[in-house]
Amino acid sequence: MKIINLIILCLGFINQAQTTISGKVTDTKGVAIVGANIYLDGTYDGATSDDEGKFSFISDEKGIQSLVVSFLSYESKTITLDISLLNKLEVKLREDVNSLDTVVLSAGTFEANDNSKVSVLKPLDVVTTASALGDFVGALQTLPGTSNNAEDGRLFVRGGNADETQIFIDGIRVFTPYTPTTNNLPTRGRYSPFLFDGITFSTGGYSAEYGQALSSVLLLNTIDEPDQEKTDVGIMTVGASLGNTQKWEKSSLSVNTNYINLAPYLAVYEDRNDWEKPFESAQGEAVFRRKFTNGTLKFYAAFDTTNFELTQDDINEADGLQFKLNNKNFYANTSYKGILNDNWSLVTGLSYTHANNKIAIELNNITDTENSIHAKLKLKKRFNSRFKLNFGIEQFLTDFNEDFSNQSIDASYGFNNNITSSFGEADIVFSKNLALKIGVRSDYSSIFKSFNIAPRTAMAYKVSKNSQVSLAYGNFYQNPSAGTLKFEQDLETQKTTHYIFNYQYVNTGRIFRAELYRKDYNNLVKFDTQFESFDSDFNLDGNAYAQGLDVFWRDNTSVKNLDYWVSYSLLDTQRNDRNFPTAAQPNFASKHNFSIVGKYWVENLKSQIGFDYVHASGRPYTDPNTNRFLGERTKSFNNVSFNWAYLINQQKILYLSINNIFGFRNINGYQYTNTSNIDGNFSRRALTPAADQFFFVGFFWTISEKGTDNQLDNL
Repeated sequence: MKIINLIILCLGFINQAQTTISGKVTDTKGVAIVGANIYLDGTYDGATSDDEGKFSFISDEKGIQSLVVSFLSYESKTITLDISLLNKLEVKLREDVNSLDTVVLSAGTFEANDNSKVSVLKPLDVVTTASALGDFVGALQTLPGTSNNAEDGRLFVRGGNADETQIFIDGIRVFTPYTPTTNNLPTRGRYSPFLFDGITFSTGGYSAEYGQALSSVLLLNTIDEPDQEKTDVGIMTVGASLGNTQKWEKSSLSVNTNYINLAPYLAVYEDRNDWEKPFESAQGEAVFRRKFTNGTLKFYAAFDTTNFELTQDDINEADGLQFKLNNKNFYANTSYKGILNDNWSLVTGLSYTHANNKIAIELNNITDTENSIHAKLKLKKRFNSRFKLNFGIEQFLTDFNEDFSNQSIDASYGFNNNITSSFGEADIVFSKNLALKIGVRSDYSSIFKSFNIAPRTAMAYKVSKNSQVSLAYGNFYQNPSAGTLKFEQDLETQKTTHYIFNYQYVNTGRIFRAELYRKDYNNLVKFDTQFESFDSDFNLDGNAYAQGLDVFWRDNTSVKNLDYWVSYSLLDTQRNDRNFPTAAQPNFASKHNFSIVGKYWVENLKSQIGFDYVHASGRPYTDPNTNRFLGERTKSFNNVSFNWAYLINQQKILYLSINNIFGFRNINGYQYTNTSNIDGNFSRRALTPAADQFFFVGFFWTISEKGTDNQLDNL
């Protein structure tokens, strides 16, 4: 009997040492979650929820304990209490807002990034567009929101001129992103796509982190870490290229060089210009990366030089207009991204630009020199998956000088444009269906001694499993261009206000976007001469508006091996700036822009075949034989381009492209005589491209460790 009593007493002590942990797991709507994992952190004690969401288990642990409740697609929840209180719990789990089907803030933004939740394009797409001729800026001109300006080559976005778009590399400003050129010869982006893996093109409503851009920003991100060592060799009808990547344990270096000389090409295919010295350029780029325990340091540097000399037709010059250019440009950028502690992260960077242009137009000699610096510091705090805050400061410094001389004048102009900025922005995710971004930016311009505050906000709501709507609003400020500031500094900052409504549908390799927008401009620069000049009378009475509809559709699943996208833009805009006597549609804007881009892989031929068609309605021009300012329209622009990449083997590619394969005779505008003829009429000549077509052939060879890589993504 004593033995039985002893056993009962021991069992009583055991029962007193054990604790029953129980409760019920539901979502925020009270619906039971079946199969949730529940356990005491640091132990093997736990259970899973049943068909009613209930759970119960016994533990020998004592004191303060942490109970973890988790389930796929929901945020894990940790409850820390004395173990005696972990009983009859009501646990509600919120949806995990980091999952792929979470709403995305997308108004005004196109992503081309392999790591993005929703990418409209991939890095490969940006450089395999037939009409782009290897220029990432040209590829972006097939997206909605851009206007076709074949004679210029820069980005004209939603009724804004090209100066209203700014370009950043790793978050740091590029002050001179385009190679210099002359009238009717399109420029190109300076930087090779060889070193970039992420592109974000914001056609409006962009983050408060970025400023000094009235219309849009283009963000380029260099590759974080190359996957292997390799060498890339290119031999082309217009030059040659050489690239190499080296990797070490914690660092890597990528170098890319290009040399372009159009003399051999023009000897075979003459254009409409009389070239004394055909276009020639040399370019070198390098990215060094160093990984540390909590961050990555990058150093990017690029140098290029360009020179050419030609005589162009001019209706007012019997012997044509002589033009000569010599340019040297250097850009260096260093950036660091790292983790601090307690969910804090740091992004900082510094860039320096030195640009020198020597230009001769007839007997006029112009020398421009620009030195610019951008310094930036940004801190980011992740409080949880639903609330993130980032804020920072930055400084822009520009020193611009110009010397002008001819037979009768020697003059110098210039300015110092220093801008101090700060920004703050919060990302708030209320649920998988609703997200909000709200921010503010401030800019102090020393040249005007003025201070501007720019609030910005964006909201997105998921209306179904595959679709969402977004809204964006914001104010944007930008100082006048160098063409104005070098003659006049008694001005103010120009301003726009953006309103955007976006609908987006994404499902299994298909994406559809439609976006309505409105932009209102104030404080635009006006002057009373043909161009900005030392004797111009400047004021800020200019204004403008732009509104329209952008539509984008992409499909890479309906037809095997076929990937294509279609873009359409409807633009209604009028400006009363510069030397406009009245408000009118500017000559760089087309009301209708349409493009279709397709890429098809032919397995039997080991080839990728690409094509695209670009159409733009006629652009305005002024006929002095009438009294209507910008009242006439050119005929529509049409261009069909084709490219073919043939894999000789996995690492050798033969590449062919033809721009404007059908030879459409496009007209960019008209030039009129300065004086009328005997009948009182002004004669004119059509401004046409230097060449109706452009042919390109290249051989590209990759030598790498794996033996599988090729340069298809650079074509």
